[in-house]
Amino acid sequence: MRPHKHPSRPNFGSGPCAKRPGWTPDALSNAAIGRSHRSKIGKAKLGEIIDRTREILGVPDDYRIGIVPASDTGAYEMAMWTMLGARGVDALAWESFGKGWVTDAVKQLKLEDIRVIEADYGALPDLAQVDCDRDVLFTWNGTTSGVKVPNGDWIDADREGLTFCDATSAAFAMELPWDKLDVTTYSWQKVMGGEAQHGMLILSPRAVERLESHTPPWPLPKIFRLTKGGKLIEGVFRGETINTPSMLAVEDQLDALKWAEHLGGLDALIARSEASLKAVTYWAAETPWVDFLATDPETRSCTSICLTIIDPAVTALDAAGQSAFAKKIATLLEDEGIAVDIGGYRDAPPGLRLWGGATVEPEDMADLMPWLDWAFDQAKAEL
Repeated sequence: MRPHKHPSRPNFGSGPCAKRPGWTPDALSNAAIGRSHRSKIGKAKLGEIIDRTREILGVPDDYRIGIVPASDTGAYEMAMWTMLGARGVDALAWESFGKGWVTDAVKQLKLEDIRVIEADYGALPDLAQVDCDRDVLFTWNGTTSGVKVPNGDWIDADREGLTFCDATSAAFAMELPWDKLDVTTYSWQKVMGGEAQHGMLILSPRAVERLESHTPPWPLPKIFRLTKGGKLIEGVFRGETINTPSMLAVEDQLDALKWAEHLGGLDALIARSEASLKAVTYWAAETPWVDFLATDPETRSCTSICLTIIDPAVTALDAAGQSAFAKKIATLLEDEGIAVDIGGYRDAPPGLRLWGGATVEPEDMADLMPWLDWAFDQAKAEL
């Protein structure tokens, strides 16, 4: 039957993600528009983002936090281009973005000593194979597969190599063990619901040491340069950004961080995200046509919740037919104004992807579940 209750907001897409509850454009009214980002007020706002980020995430005082261009991609590639090449690399890949970093390392940087440790969508590679005396590239949470690393226990505390963690759909929704992470990146438009283009780069003291002691053999674009004369450009980590940031986006991020503080900080953000996953888990356990793409419950993401359709009538279709079926469900719900942007990632197996980050109301996620059943029945009736 057609459900009666609608989610209060239809925004379940995985990036840019839902704004924080109650957001309106009035949140940007104090933005330093028309002002230089290098002005006193501009640098103060950028510095405030760094300070509030450190406080909420619990980033150690001796770690640097910088705001950099080009979203998480820019932040991660900046780290790869400036720090890799000093020792061998183990690169982990189990979904699209991790495979992208492998492509960068193999085809663009052309690293000679690299081991690629892979797994199919829905699974996690064998973390016991990782040699932490080498540099390690990995995503904390696979945004396109819904598979996360369960913890940082597999990372050696006394490692010789650096860990490069793409945490773009994990930061602010999952615990990150900073003592195990040397380079951590994420973007504003994920868990905090910010606007696109800006990335965050968090460096441990060991990562700073690498920057100051290692000269990569390849050319570095100006936009990637973090050192001058062999020393870290400290201004980058005080709000003096490499290129011009959007002061509207800056104000929006400040608004999101203040909202997070008002909620109760990181624990409250994680609890909201976990509550959305719990709503999906309860529903999926009682629903015969669907399952999680992540096969191990310990590795299931609470942000990028990826579902696969297991109904025999659908699995009997070829890949194109299964993809069209999943797209039909997503289209029906978008046409009804119930959920938007919930199709699976283009390179992932056919299915649905629900964003459960902290800016999504868990009650909205629970209210979406009956609508998924309704849309499935509608789509199946047309087979």
